[in-house]
Amino acid sequence: MKGAVEELYDYGVLRALTSPTMLIVRTSKPTFVLGGSQSLDVLDEERRRHVAVRRRRGGGGVVLLQPDDVWIDWWIPANDDRWSPDVHVTSRRVGEWWRVVLTARLDRDVVMHQGALAGDSAWRVACFAGRGPGEIFVDDHKVVGVTQWRVREGVFVSTVLPAHHSNAVLELLVQVPDGLASALEHHTLGSLGLDGDDVTEALIGQSHPVDVRQLFLSV
Repeated sequence: MKGAVEELYDYGVLRALTSPTMLIVRTSKPTFVLGGSQSLDVLDEERRRHVAVRRRRGGGGVVLLQPDDVWIDWWIPANDDRWSPDVHVTSRRVGEWWRVVLTARLDRDVVMHQGALAGDSAWRVACFAGRGPGEIFVDDHKVVGVTQWRVREGVFVSTVLPAHHSNAVLELLVQVPDGLASALEHHTLGSLGLDGDDVTEALIGQSHPVDVRQLFLSV
């Protein structure tokens, strides 16, 4: 049993959107988000009672979303020219928007993962520990995570560049696989010297044409 966990979004509202839409999302407090098929049992029963836990639709493991993150999601309807039936093409397209924006702001190599899902399968309990198509890396450390959810109306691609580390995920897991702590080390806005508002504005231009919506989640 996956367990009863409140969903992160009203996905029915998303499916009703008829135009490509970029959502700039903020959360009121740190929130642990399970992947769509992930069991609640991966989290320590006592500790999870004291934190906000939600579930997203789509793949991946637990991700920690925090108030200052650059959390950007895109809804691409099936009638848009940028929609593709190929999940890798979709992830790489969105990843390329991020790569272009970050390359213009960093005097370092910004690399987009082109291949399929990679990394120790045991590490997939935590979203930021693996490598997926379209995800962005600097100095071999992840910068931007990418997941997607596909339905007949279109595809919903979720991305985040964290403002802070994700160590709290390790404290919440029932079991921490060997090597996960090291694999979960990632860049943050601060470690890269980036301004979140500037990055967001640049992503609006890079993914144009899109409707832009602000969404604040109170958890």
